[in-house]
This record gives sequence, structure tokens and C-alpha cells, in this order.
Amino acid sequence: MSKYVWGDNETQFFFHLNPDLVLDAIEALGVKTTGRCLTLNSMENRVYEIEVDSPLINTGSISDNFVIAKFYRPGRWTKKQILEEHEFLKDLKDEEIPVIAPHEFDGETLFKLEGHELYYTLFPKRGGRAPEEMDEEQLQIMGRLLARIHNIGASKKAQHRIEITPNNFGRQNLNFLIEGKFIPPHLESMYKEKVDKLCNLIDPLFNDITTHRIHGDCHKGNIILRDNNPFFIDFDDMLVGPAVQDVWLVVPGIDQESIIDRNILLEAYDSMRSFDYQTLKLIEPLRALRFIHFSAWIAKRWEDPAFKLAFPHYGNETYWHTQITDLHQQIDSIEKASMPSPWEY
Repeated sequence: MSKYVWGDNETQFFFHLNPDLVLDAIEALGVKTTGRCLTLNSMENRVYEIEVDSPLINTGSISDNFVIAKFYRPGRWTKKQILEEHEFLKDLKDEEIPVIAPHEFDGETLFKLEGHELYYTLFPKRGGRAPEEMDEEQLQIMGRLLARIHNIGASKKAQHRIEITPNNFGRQNLNFLIEGKFIPPHLESMYKEKVDKLCNLIDPLFNDITTHRIHGDCHKGNIILRDNNPFFIDFDDMLVGPAVQDVWLVVPGIDQESIIDRNILLEAYDSMRSFDYQTLKLIEPLRALRFIHFSAWIAKRWEDPAFKLAFPHYGNETYWHTQITDLHQQIDSIEKASMPSPWEY
């Protein structure tokens, strides 16, 4: 294992989780299983669908006969950070926000695999379908739900979760990529120049903005539709940040149609919580920081065989040329947006 992966032994064990270990961990909580265990797609963690002998809840759905076991990648989040995810989910569920909160056993939601620093939790299974294009009604529902999520998010502090800033998502990730020598030597200085320029350019935009608990990764892949209503899943990347981070990921486009959709969403949002429209200027900076964060995220997981299969072209010259070009375009877009209109002179 590479020295840059935290907890080599635990990480290696994590790679080799198997159904027997998973079922033993579930039954250690007093949950009897049938032995059926299905591995689900998840890049970051290890997630399994497990059939149980007796439902833990009874909603009348066939899904009640299953639980979803999530084993957290070691070294990514601390116990306190994971518990803040669970607390946020419980707070949302208590206010009847459509999320999936973990099962509790004697008041606890997070458990450690015997003999290992590997945490896991159980969730109810809930079905749904991924949204495609949202119509006006769905956008309005989404806007109101996001506002309610942010109202609850602002009601408590998350002291241990990462805040999305140019330093945390830009400079720190750049340092990791350089120290790990992930960027081809002849492109390293060019990439560094773009990241430095971007972060210096957008630093002032993050001054004095309101931040609170947010989903953090609220793209359509983390939303499912049930009875045509949105249901939010996977709060693993929960962040402290501005509300606009969740908004732009729901409607990520930059064309006129996307702007119209975003305005529909925000009009509904405003009916439940006041949205700071000045923060719309953060959309392109946040998009650029996501580019950098994504490159570092893959690098940090490169020893995981699943990542080598999923991103076979990661790290080659073409990949980094594309990253440099994308950052250049983002910088250009942000600079143009900051220029005063002719009638403002």
C-alpha cells in the first residue's frame, strides 16, 4: 500500500470486506439475517443490501425485509464527523423531510467492526427512481424542500465537518496533488498557476457569506423520486457551506433553460426561507473548486482497485491538459462576471 493512504492495514482490510464479515457485523447488532447479501455500487464506501429474518420497521413495503449496511472508508471521516451526518439526518427526519436516517440500536447509530477501526451503520431500504428532467412542479417541490433542509441545517452547528472554502477545496487539494506527484512534471507548474490564480481571485467572494449544514453533494444522482416527489439520499459528503452549493448542483447547467429552471426553484425556495441572491456569483467558483476536489479525491483513492477501473485515463497527459483548460475557462468566466457593465462606469 502507498504511504499516502491513511491506515494502510485498515484500508487493505476494507478492500477485502466479504459477505461473511458483513453478515457477522450485522448479526452482532442482534439483527438476524437470511444470509442473502448483495453488493451495491458505491465508489467511496462499501454498501450492501441484506435480507433480514424480521423487518426492523413495518411500513407495508417489501423493502422492509432488507437493510442497507454502509461501511465507511477508513480514515476519511472521524467518528465525530460521521455522527454529525447521522445527527443531521435525524434532525431532518424529525421534521418530516424525505431523507433516510439510520436505524438506531439502544440509541446508537454507528458501530465499529470487532478488531478493526472500521465503522458501519444500517439504513432502511427505500426504493425510487433517478430524476431526469424536472418539470415546473418538481422544481418547486425541490425548492421548498431545499429551503426546509437549510432551515434545519442552520439550526445547529457541525463543528467537525469540512467547510467549503478556496483553501479547503482548492489549495489543500493542490498541495496533496503536488506532494503525491500525481501531475506530470511538465504540467505541474501550469496547473498550480491556474489553481493559485483561481483561489486568489475568488477568496474575496467567500468573505462574510452565511454558511451552515448543507447536503454538499446534492446532484441528481443523490436524489430519487418516490411517487413523483424528490427524496434525498447519501449525506456522506455533508458540508458546512452556503445554500447555493446545493442549489447549483440540482440545476447545474449554464444555458438559458437552466437559468429559468433555477429561478423557478429559487422562487419556491423563497417561500420557505430567504435566499441570498448575491451568492449566485459563487456558482462558477464552486464549480471550479469541485473540479480540483474531484481530481484530488481520485488521487487519494488511487490504491483502491475500483478507482483504477472506474477512471482508467486518470493522471495521463490528456487528463491534466483538460483540467488546466477547464480551470482557465472558469477563471475567464469569473473574471468576466466581475467586470462592471458599461453603464456602471
